[in-house]
Amino acid sequence: MSLSLLLPPDGVADLLADWPDAPRVYERGTTEIDHVAAGQLDEWIDTGCVPAAVRAGPALNPGAFKTNGRLDPAKLRRLYIAGYTIRLGNLQRVIPTFTRVCQAVQKETRYSNYVHAFLTPAGEQGLLHHWDQQMAVIVQVAGAKTWQLWKPVYDAPMREYQESWRIWQDHFIPMWESAGPDLTIDLAAGQTLVLPRGWVHNPHARDSTADSIHLTFAIRERTPFWAAEQLVARAIERPEFRRIILPRELEGPTFADRLGETREALIGFLNGLDLAEVAGRLSETAVTDLEYTT
Repeated sequence: MSLSLLLPPDGVADLLADWPDAPRVYERGTTEIDHVAAGQLDEWIDTGCVPAAVRAGPALNPGAFKTNGRLDPAKLRRLYIAGYTIRLGNLQRVIPTFTRVCQAVQKETRYSNYVHAFLTPAGEQGLLHHWDQQMAVIVQVAGAKTWQLWKPVYDAPMREYQESWRIWQDHFIPMWESAGPDLTIDLAAGQTLVLPRGWVHNPHARDSTADSIHLTFAIRERTPFWAAEQLVARAIERPEFRRIILPRELEGPTFADRLGETREALIGFLNGLDLAEVAGRLSETAVTDLEYTT
């Protein structure tokens, strides 16, 4: 269980060595991932054995696919037949195969990750234009999907900074549609698209005569900001960083003085760290740290 289930050998090598900053398509063939996805995911709609994070797009009130607060398979199937895309979220929590794959990917990359499945009826579209804040490895399992792609609007977005929905502007879609995509990829079953964070995408199956199933493995890159957070986090072990800043000190010149004292203390703390020891510990943490889980 590893990246080799998602990518061919050259794709795995590219990802681990270069971490591409532009979209790439690879011929994956058929792996265990395809057998599990093609054999189980469609059936989940009819059994109700789906994760809690289910989305039918365009956006719907949860009551459209739930009865008494629980997923209703009949409602979900009717929505699918009506042309809605069904998203089965965080499959690594509920299908052991995907659990093992995500764990292996994290061991290989030291990046936490998760997997969603998207089931789109032939001739339809679910999500519209947006960008993601992590690398996406998109595994086309059945049918085909067209990916209209635009170069990033913002450099290296993160979940807490320049995430798509946080800074969305109404003129974005008309602007992109007017200019036309920078790249269009027709992704077929057996192929994998590596889509770097920030790239705007408008995926659809409008031109397909077959239902589409694809898996998106979202791989959350580690950044210097992550490393800085980890370094600073250890400061809590020092008493001077746990002392109270009084209410009357949280304004005016006094507060600026306190910030200056804190900055100097932090610099001293960081300069005193054994970086070899910290690097070893953080390298181990990166294999197991799941960060956020949404």
